[in-house]
Amino acid sequence: MSCFNLPKLVLASLFLIAPLRLFAAELAAPEGEVILVISGDIGVTNVGDTAQFDREMLEQLGVVTIETTTIWTEGLQTFTGVPLAQLMDVVQARGKTLSATAINDYAVDIPAENWGETWPIVSFLHNDEPMSIRDKGPLWIVYPYDSNPDFQTEVIYSRSIWQLDRIIVKD
Repeated sequence: MSCFNLPKLVLASLFLIAPLRLFAAELAAPEGEVILVISGDIGVTNVGDTAQFDREMLEQLGVVTIETTTIWTEGLQTFTGVPLAQLMDVVQARGKTLSATAINDYAVDIPAENWGETWPIVSFLHNDEPMSIRDKGPLWIVYPYDSNPDFQTEVIYSRSIWQLDRIIVKD
């Protein structure tokens, strides 16, 4: 290949890559019941200036399962959901803190340094079942409490918000 072909190859590659980036920056509107609304300092939206998700949309982001005990339940529990860091990547969160709020308006701030690659998760299944509002659902932020003593503190427990329905990303 001559050096004269290289710019054409690079240009062709850009035309192939650009649509993929555009697609990654788009978020379809929810078709089912909205269970999570993310707003604030985000780069990707789908309804006005918010990113809204139904459960199916969350499931499509790639899920993880955590097995752990909690201070609110008895015995080993299984939680399935989306890593919070992954969710923040999808909406292109630019802030350093998020304010997570529950249906009853309980709110807690979670700094970005508390978004590990796989924890906490925004759980939508508890023991393989969807969570009703009565059972701390539809969403619960869960850490792998048993995996590290750092996850067994009052600060982390306070950030384990259940009945989560909205997140505001802020500086």
